[in-house]
Amino acid sequence: MHFSKSILVTGGAGFIGSHLVRLLVRKYPNYRIVNLDLLTYAGNLDNLRDVQDAPNYVFVKGDIRDQALVEQVFGTWHPDGVIHLAAESHVDRSISHPLSFVETNIIGTLCLLNVARNVWQHTTDKRFYHISTDEVYGSLGETGYFTESTPYDPRSPYSASKAGSDHLVRAYYHTYGLPVVLSNCSNNYGPCQFPEKLIPLMIHNIKNELPLPVYGDGQNTRDWLWVGDHAAAIDLIFHQGTIGETYNIGGNNEMRNIVLVEQLCDIMDELLGNPSGSARQLIRFVQDRPGHDRRYAIDATKLKNALGWEPTVAPQEGLRRTAEWYLTNEEWLERVTSGAYQQDKKKGQSTHSQ
Repeated sequence: MHFSKSILVTGGAGFIGSHLVRLLVRKYPNYRIVNLDLLTYAGNLDNLRDVQDAPNYVFVKGDIRDQALVEQVFGTWHPDGVIHLAAESHVDRSISHPLSFVETNIIGTLCLLNVARNVWQHTTDKRFYHISTDEVYGSLGETGYFTESTPYDPRSPYSASKAGSDHLVRAYYHTYGLPVVLSNCSNNYGPCQFPEKLIPLMIHNIKNELPLPVYGDGQNTRDWLWVGDHAAAIDLIFHQGTIGETYNIGGNNEMRNIVLVEQLCDIMDELLGNPSGSARQLIRFVQDRPGHDRRYAIDATKLKNALGWEPTVAPQEGLRRTAEWYLTNEEWLERVTSGAYQQDKKKGQSTHSQ
């Protein structure tokens, strides 16, 4: 079968990656979509069962830090574009294991950049798209928003490692002329998110009548982005974004953590048929995370003006859809939490990420 384009997605079995791979496989039957994923604790092929047999989908298990493997993938599948999502992304884990974040997020990105540069050096129609986070910008006060020109000020090993990879991608554009595009997104949520993250953890704990740990005073503020909206933005930026540019992707859904948890409690009470207000009784304020950024908020005006993208899912609707998905996919939850994650939980290494 002849394909008009081949796209390599790294980290395609992860939370955001699986939503993107599904979109691309279904929307572009004339594209070959190659998913390179190491299947660490947060990557799971269960996320892609509905497209695993598609004729335009290929899965390769491997590590982005393995240059020989990356060269083999390029030599076999000849990608016209790379959409780079593979990363260690859990802030709490980065505090306890910073080296693994540097190795994957910086060294792994560098390996991909080197191979792409070597293979694509005599071509002009390729694209290396690097996905990053708003956490590289640091913490906002009560007012203002992150824009594409906000100075970097990372506060955790995770955000520092992502900042380092962002800088490398831009350096390869300026130094070697590698055709790159970047985006920095706010907090994603939705189906298939690994249950150490705030929203799925709260859903799980409410269902099982376990305490709901909220850091500090609960006033830390995040901008919540529906994962399907993010995948649509990635698709748009990959195809239409300007080479060398960065685009911020936000949900326009700024919310304090305690408000988010309370809304989720009320939704879960309704879905489970529990008395109103019962889930809120499970909320417990716990010691704050070291270096916990107070507020993130994205200004996505550039993306709206340049490419016409806007988020489509409001938080109330998105939270309900997320809660319903987790309640009807308990087998998925059991499978993904039966391995490495449970081992780390026994060691006390994870509370939740915001």
